[in-house]
Amino acid sequence: MKFSVNAPSLRRPKGVLTPAYYPMVKIWVDASEVAEYRRENPMVEIVECPAGVQGNLSRVRNHILREEFAAGMDAVVIIDDDLKRIGYFESIGRFGYNDRLLRVEDWPDFIENYSGMARGIGAYMWGMNVNNDADAYDQYRPFNTTSPVLGPFSVHLKGGDIFYDERLPLKEDYDISLQHLNKYRAILRLNKYHYECLQSVNAGGCAVYRSMDREREQLDLLIKKWGSGIVHTDKRRQDGKASSVLDYNPIIKAPIKGV
Repeated sequence: MKFSVNAPSLRRPKGVLTPAYYPMVKIWVDASEVAEYRRENPMVEIVECPAGVQGNLSRVRNHILREEFAAGMDAVVIIDDDLKRIGYFESIGRFGYNDRLLRVEDWPDFIENYSGMARGIGAYMWGMNVNNDADAYDQYRPFNTTSPVLGPFSVHLKGGDIFYDERLPLKEDYDISLQHLNKYRAILRLNKYHYECLQSVNAGGCAVYRSMDREREQLDLLIKKWGSGIVHTDKRRQDGKASSVLDYNPIIKAPIKGV
């Protein structure tokens, strides 16, 4: 299988962490930042985006998909530029789990095997657990078919015809998951595997244009597009009491059959 691993990046040439784990990643940046990114990351492939592409994560992701599929890729992996590792859980006897590292040399088999599994259930996108806590790993349900795949790690397969909605640069991962579930009725999400990245902590990237007002606006658009029965928010605190603080990570409940 021919695949590529790609990471959009914006205004954080010193904050690119992924190559330390996966050196073969391609970093996609604006033309105005190419020189600085190459200076700060001399061993990494820096790909120049055309003028007007950067500044909207959905637009950058769509550009990567079109370019890489046109180059003959069977699978296009898009990850965050601050992804530090991918891990997976293995049982320790009858109690507890070991959190093991997915080695770089195992990536080709990993991508090929699970891309084949995704195709087997009719899916054109797959990903992994969004939580790296062992409590989130259900060993008796090793995968889901109706749960969203989020931005830090997603694999897109040749033959699919769905792209990111460029009106939703902050909720693009939830939206494209719903698009896939709506059309193909399945996404493969692995519960055994998980990623670790900085997400909202690292400067640059989406943080350039992210604010609570913008998050609320994007969440409202996502709800308007799909309906409050499919996209809604949890306004409870951990103690179960109501909270006035917005949780900008929506809860997705697709009304289709699956795991």
